[in-house]
Amino acid sequence: MKNEILSIHLQRTIDELKASLAADHDDCIFAVTENSGHVAMVLIEKAGHVYINEQAREKLQALWPGTYTRNMRHLIPVFARQLHHGELPINGVKTVGRV
Repeated sequence: MKNEILSIHLQRTIDELKASLAADHDDCIFAVTENSGHVAMVLIEKAGHVYINEQAREKLQALWPGTYTRNMRHLIPVFARQLHHGELPINGVKTVGRV
């Protein structure tokens, strides 16, 4: 499955992700999916901006300056387990010290 198809799969969840973002009062939310070694990611900001794939990764790096690598080292094994069990890894993000 190509990234475009994976992206379409994630786009189907955008309304659910936006609802979760609002309910949890997060600053952003992101989800990752995988099929046959191809990975896709979506990130949604509180303001409603939606980022897909590389733009989503870049945005997450900007939100986690200095901690992106450490956070991903922790999250990737968790994502892999969730994907293995047929779950969609979804993570809400609250940023500290941001207005």
